Amino acid sequence: MSQALALMRAILGPAVTSDAEARDVLEAALVLEVDPIVHCAHRHGLGHALALERAAEWAGLVFSPFMPETIAGSARIARLDALAEVRSLRGHSEMGDVTYCTPRFTEFLNLRERLAEAPHLAARIRIVPPAILRAELARSNADRLMEEARERLARRWPSASAHRDLPMLARLVFVSGLFLVVLLAALSPYLERALLVPLLALLIVAPAALRFAALFVRPRPGEDPPSLPPAELPLYSVLIPLRDEANMVPLLEQAMRAIDYPPEKLDIKFVVEAKSRETVAAVEKILADPRFELVRVPDGPPRTKPKALDYALPLARGQFVVVYDAEDIPDPDQLRLAAARFAADPGLDCLQAELVIDNGSESWLTAMFSAEYGGLFGLLLPLLARWKLPMPLGGTSNHFRLRSLRELGGWDAFNVTEDADLGVRMARLRYRCETFVSRTREEAPITLDAWMAQRTRWMKGWMQTFIVHNRNPVRFLRDIGWRGFLAFQIYVGGLIVSALLHTVFMASLALFIVNGDSWFGLSDGWDLAYIAILVLGYGGSFALAIAGLVRLGQKRLIFHQLLLPVYWVLHSAATLRAARELITHPYFWAKTRHGATRMRRDFREQTHSVTPAPVAAPPVQP
Repeated sequence: MSQALALMRAILGPAVTSDAEARDVLEAALVLEVDPIVHCAHRHGLGHALALERAAEWAGLVFSPFMPETIAGSARIARLDALAEVRSLRGHSEMGDVTYCTPRFTEFLNLRERLAEAPHLAARIRIVPPAILRAELARSNADRLMEEARERLARRWPSASAHRDLPMLARLVFVSGLFLVVLLAALSPYLERALLVPLLALLIVAPAALRFAALFVRPRPGEDPPSLPPAELPLYSVLIPLRDEANMVPLLEQAMRAIDYPPEKLDIKFVVEAKSRETVAAVEKILADPRFELVRVPDGPPRTKPKALDYALPLARGQFVVVYDAEDIPDPDQLRLAAARFAADPGLDCLQAELVIDNGSESWLTAMFSAEYGGLFGLLLPLLARWKLPMPLGGTSNHFRLRSLRELGGWDAFNVTEDADLGVRMARLRYRCETFVSRTREEAPITLDAWMAQRTRWMKGWMQTFIVHNRNPVRFLRDIGWRGFLAFQIYVGGLIVSALLHTVFMASLALFIVNGDSWFGLSDGWDLAYIAILVLGYGGSFALAIAGLVRLGQKRLIFHQLLLPVYWVLHSAATLRAARELITHPYFWAKTRHGATRMRRDFREQTHSVTPAPVAAPPVQP
């Protein structure tokens, strides 16, 4: 015990003046069940480098703040999923082999004792900060990490990868079928009504019925699991993929610092494309916080968010992992709530938090976006989870057991809505996914160009997901069951088709008004059927949007929902653009510009409002 107290006093330096004070710090670390060196690095403002440097000096070892170039590329790891657990590697120097390592507290005690018996070993050991060691491991294994990011899913499950299961012929057949459905819808008032009207009803009324169900089938009230004491909270990894988003780093720094979770048990990784030099530089400025770490993703196709996440996945150290986007502000207690839910239900693999738009009052477009999110994440996804149907995830704030995510093969690096695909894949493999009541505030696009680029990517990704999973419908049905199979066709297929069909209906109605045609003149039952389909289709979307806004306390945005027909026309335009890109650029990732809002985004807990900022123009995206 005396040696342990001596090491603690050496690490803490002038911050403690007695063994009693050192003992208090040591006991606090042991109660929290974390390594005392890590505890000192986080709780006493030392950082990992200074804490390890002092520990190395006490043990009689040399501390190095960097890895020498002489060992670059030599740290090859046999099993990439064990990369995050590696704490030492060997290199070469003029004096022979040298081991670079980041020892734990007890290992320093053992090293000092060993060096007393064999002092010559000190020349063969160098102490380095853990982030520096992991960065070298990533550099040395970058080619394998890139290959794993691209091919891991395809190797594990060849029939569920957009890279291998999305050939040109399949894309052409899909797009041709999509336009055939639209053509039949346009011609349905004039021919074969008995065949085409029921088809239209299936394509539009079925998704609308799902939306209405979300209004009336409320989740069963249940008791929240008890909060975990700090000692039982697991190590939690946070992955934040960034590309050309230096302007968002200060907001992200505040949002991550606001997380109410033991800092020693946070592994927050900013996953940045290496070509985004300004973003890399912005992240490097905040790395003094020992919770933060930078993962540089080498340039290479596909240049997508899921590829970057897959690259960083072997480096994640936590028992659980969550993804946040560049503009995200999660509730401070979100990780605590998720950890408690996972601990209470060992069979749970994924939790989706609720995404809420906090600049909805900025324009009619952001108001529509806010209502859309309110209905989707607050009502529809909880319904799918309750009914145990495939649940397309949101692109952020999804929490996973790291073990389950790796078993699933990670994200599909070539799917531009990797979240939706992963949710369907989880359902196929019978992994359990649920929602929980915790919110992450996001920023809606404020310009039509930004909205169109983002929605085009989403539509294209849903098309990719629809094609990939339907390529072998018999196997898909066997994997997911008939309820999940039908729900997938209705939900994902309905998202793609309904936007175009709504516009067809609007165009038909406009032609009727302009030309005075009589086919909408309620001359027979088929005319009534058309009207009913139109009312149910728009009614389901309108009702879900209104209910979502009311639930969020954003009633002031309800009036904007009268523009829903216009919003659906924009969806149609995005769907047409997505169909073209599916053929010409299937893996192109249209980057959403963040930080463009003119609204101040505050960090007040339990509020989702925004206040006008004095700045008259949005920040410039590098």
